[in-house]
Amino acid sequence: MKFNFDITYLNLPGELFTVCSPVPVSQPQLVAFNDNLATELGLNAGNINTNELAEIFSGNKLPEDSASIAQAYSGHQFGYFNRLGDGRALLMGEQITPDGRRFDLQLKGSGPTPYSRRGDGRATLSAMLREYLISEAMHALGIPTTRSLAVVVTGEPVYREQVQPGAVLTRVAESHIRVGTFEHISQFSSVETLKVFTDYVIKRHYPELLQTENSALLLLIKVMEKQIDLIVNWMRVGFIHGVMNTDNMAVSGETIDYGPCAFMNAYKPETVFSSIDTSGRYAFGNQPEMALWNLTRLAESLLLLIDTDIKKAIAKAAEVLNSFQNLFEQKYHKMLAAKIGFEYTDESDILLVNNLLGWMYEHNADYTNTFVRLMYPAIIQDKIYLDKAFLKWENDWKLRLQQKGITEEAALKLMQETNPVYIPRNHKVEEVLAQVTETGKMSDFQKLNNLLSTPYATSDFDAAFMQAPAVADELVYKTYCGT
Repeated sequence: MKFNFDITYLNLPGELFTVCSPVPVSQPQLVAFNDNLATELGLNAGNINTNELAEIFSGNKLPEDSASIAQAYSGHQFGYFNRLGDGRALLMGEQITPDGRRFDLQLKGSGPTPYSRRGDGRATLSAMLREYLISEAMHALGIPTTRSLAVVVTGEPVYREQVQPGAVLTRVAESHIRVGTFEHISQFSSVETLKVFTDYVIKRHYPELLQTENSALLLLIKVMEKQIDLIVNWMRVGFIHGVMNTDNMAVSGETIDYGPCAFMNAYKPETVFSSIDTSGRYAFGNQPEMALWNLTRLAESLLLLIDTDIKKAIAKAAEVLNSFQNLFEQKYHKMLAAKIGFEYTDESDILLVNNLLGWMYEHNADYTNTFVRLMYPAIIQDKIYLDKAFLKWENDWKLRLQQKGITEEAALKLMQETNPVYIPRNHKVEEVLAQVTETGKMSDFQKLNNLLSTPYATSDFDAAFMQAPAVADELVYKTYCGT
């Protein structure tokens, strides 16, 4: 396997990372490998056996010219600032793909680093397979995300609530640079380092801003736009991140960190899945507000680069942040209108969608299935959709399509591009992970992974395996970060 590394992060000031090595594991075995992603990255795995792959992606045998660095960063976690860093992850390298793109390859669960804060630096097989499954599902849904290349079981136990098998995930990202990275430099380093790092981020992610006036302010705008697009996409499919801390907001606009995340079943904006989010800070409906909160922390970190006069810097940053709500609402409303098959034109469109959401809320209707019911009535046979209020809404919707001059075929086409048929149902994810942990069998995991790779397709529909929401004894109320 030939890696094509060009590791630019090593050229940054040394205070932003620490060079350290993965801790070897005793019995690495490859349990999941993403052949399609490997091909995209330019990694030819066809001429290498699984034992060799296990040695590489466990960290036992690093590729030539690899970096092996833990990145320093900080972050606001549930509103409180902490000094952090890669406590169980190492950047293996920056892979240049055949088409010239750059991606971080990171080993997650590779052992303790100087940033571990007394942690063991390891990860559980269940948590790493969960990230593999959901990150790849998010990619298939068309949502910017980190991706998963490989999972290697280590043959060693990891001690959490229970003793579990350990594993290492190879995570792929445009970069692992976070809002919390900027916070860290702003708090603990110099303006000179902040300037060098900001220029690096712009060159790497937003080269169109090079040589522009006030590039730091323009960077804030770019990151804000990316985050708005990301949150709208999350809400389109009912995704709840669960830990929208500033160290989990990537400036590239990718979804990062699949710890206590889940997909909403019944439409309830107050839905929370994280076991530690007792206040509902990161509930489904709060995600736009939390994105703005995080962006405000980024703005604070960039103030000294935005203007040397701090009052002017604050005013300029505030003007950008004050535009968040209008921009978000425009994109959010466009997304909601697309979910019922038409372009957003006026407030009556949103009133129509909100009436549907209100009905869903009142009747505990499933968020995904309700839109699938509108597209494919024959697939969803739930008697809830015989409710008189729903049938009246459905009739109003069809009249609205006629008034707008939209054929049912055109509406269906837009809806099919917007509304998934399959999502990673929380109880099904937990079910297949439990099977792997308890029996070592990967068959249902692979079946679910394959199903989620075509989330908008109805061919070979598998209602029994995927579509039905959880019954009472299958509900997964809380998820955990796995650290």
